Amino acid sequence: MIMNESFQELTDSQWQVMAKILDDQRKRTHSLRTIIEAIFWLNYTGLQWRELKKRIGTPPWQTVYYHFRQLEKRGIWEQLLDSLVVAERKRQDRDASPSLLAIDSQTVKIMQFVEEQTGIDGNKKINGRKRNIAVDRLGLPWSVAVTSANTSDNEAGKLVVDRLRGKVPRLKVIAADHGYKVSFIEHVESEHGWKVEIAQKPESTQGFVPEKNGTARPAMACRTQLRLAQF
Repeated sequence: MIMNESFQELTDSQWQVMAKILDDQRKRTHSLRTIIEAIFWLNYTGLQWRELKKRIGTPPWQTVYYHFRQLEKRGIWEQLLDSLVVAERKRQDRDASPSLLAIDSQTVKIMQFVEEQTGIDGNKKINGRKRNIAVDRLGLPWSVAVTSANTSDNEAGKLVVDRLRGKVPRLKVIAADHGYKVSFIEHVESEHGWKVEIAQKPESTQGFVPEKNGTARPAMACRTQLRLAQF
């Protein structure tokens, strides 16, 4: 996998796709494309909002933050992600909706100035947040939830699964590891009618063990997406 060594501006073709969802045709003092690129730049660098002043040609940080919050409140970010995921599946000649997803979580240390949704993961001894994600066989994210690190995989997993409602009409199976217990399985099956498959492996084995039913591949993709995801 090739990683960008520096922030990449949106190409014209990328913006054309995004603008269909993001651009409401309102008159603005600053270009909406410039505002969106500023948000992406901030996410890429991990800097504070006020540090946007270091980026040449960027609107005041208050303006950028206002648009970020408005898009979040209206659910536009989620809508954008869903649209891009479906478009990529179609580009790769896949059905718009997957039949199998894998779910996993990752606990990350708390960062400076982050106060909301934090806690201590008793198992990993980490004070921070838990990132939870469900991906398809291509590694594309279908549902994301960020919780405090002390939230169990069961409860965080329920949030992820509930956010899939209405998005995946072909879904039949959710692959998970042994961290997801009976309460999670019962919730998925009773509330959504999907089957949960728990992938097991010998305790002495490190990494992923291929499964005959093919659940290892989306599980691996899930771990990869968690490492790349920025929240």
